[in-house]
Amino acid sequence: MQPLLIRHIEPRLIEAMNDTPVVLIAGPRQSGKTTLVRQIANHQGLRYLTLDDQLTLLAAKQDPVGLIRSLDRVVIDEIQRAPELLLAIKKSVDEDRRPGRFLLTGSANIMMLPTVADSLAGRMETLSLFPLSQSEITSRPLTHLNWIDAIFDNKILQNDTPALGDDLIERVLKGGFPEALTRSTAKRRTAWTRQYINALIQRDVRDIANLEKLDIMPRFLNALAQTAGQMCNYTQLAGQVGLDSKTAARYIGVLEQMYLLQRIEIWAKNRLNRVVKTPKLQFIDSGLLASLLHLTHDEVRIDRTRFGNLLETFVYSELLKLTSTAEQDYKLLYYRDADKVEVDMIIENGLGQLVGIEVKAAATVKESDLRGLKKLATLAGESFLMGVLFYDGDETLPLGQGLWAVPISSLWGI
Repeated sequence: MQPLLIRHIEPRLIEAMNDTPVVLIAGPRQSGKTTLVRQIANHQGLRYLTLDDQLTLLAAKQDPVGLIRSLDRVVIDEIQRAPELLLAIKKSVDEDRRPGRFLLTGSANIMMLPTVADSLAGRMETLSLFPLSQSEITSRPLTHLNWIDAIFDNKILQNDTPALGDDLIERVLKGGFPEALTRSTAKRRTAWTRQYINALIQRDVRDIANLEKLDIMPRFLNALAQTAGQMCNYTQLAGQVGLDSKTAARYIGVLEQMYLLQRIEIWAKNRLNRVVKTPKLQFIDSGLLASLLHLTHDEVRIDRTRFGNLLETFVYSELLKLTSTAEQDYKLLYYRDADKVEVDMIIENGLGQLVGIEVKAAATVKESDLRGLKKLATLAGESFLMGVLFYDGDETLPLGQGLWAVPISSLWGI
């Protein structure tokens, strides 16, 4: 049994419930949403209902208004299974706007569902809960600094116990899903992943989309795993599994809606170009990706080249989790130009200021590793605050021109 872990989103959740009638915790299945909201329900005396229960689901679908009318302060788990409840919640909230009345969870981005997109605008706050961050796994206190907030304040966090070599590999392979962390071997984690994906396809995909050829989805997801961290070529992906490009794009949209992966926009000075240019595809959990790729610790030791994209996924995932608990709002972007000069990730704040991120799966740094960050610094001008080259080392070292070599474990430093 896993010990109870403190989730860093909890203070924000409590804050939102103190002034907002409806709060939604959204994120992938098995990321810990139910555990968190049950804790809150026990502490605050809220009733708990889950739409994974067939009788509750039937009541929600047959008489949503009647069900909501019978409730006062309540947790409703897996709201995407009965989106018709949201219109009934809207009606109830319009009659009684007390804060903290409804705490919802969703394993799909319900705001992308056309029937409910506008139903709770101005009445609901949405918070994201992703799989466990390394800060949460290592039990860093809620008061510890957020790495992204710190870096935009020109501070690079240090870690008194840096993760290097085999330790770093193991963290990357395990990822952050609480249930996967209880599995002792790569083989057992792969078995869990297979069951997890099958359950999502058989249940959640049917709830949010009317897709044909559902039996192709596991193969399609495996094909996507091979392209993690790369620009998204729908035609090429579709051809691998016998789909057309439009259907492939739709499948990716559904997987994104279920918080399994994300499309990352390109950074450009002209913001219109961000929309029209090709996005990059990234999984939200390195452990899930490792299982799809059937990567083990021994294989990574023998062939580090296969570890590069997986490590980039790990860093992206950690940064994504940090954006959900940061004090300010940030976007995660990437850069690539016609000369194939790239920057793995770019963090942009609300003022348009940038921090460039490169990820290197080695303990040494070469001049050529800085090419993308230097190009970005030139293009961004005064908007460029810093460039960070994450590497498998233990020293934070200046590399000139606002560039730094930083241990990856700085991400969960103090």
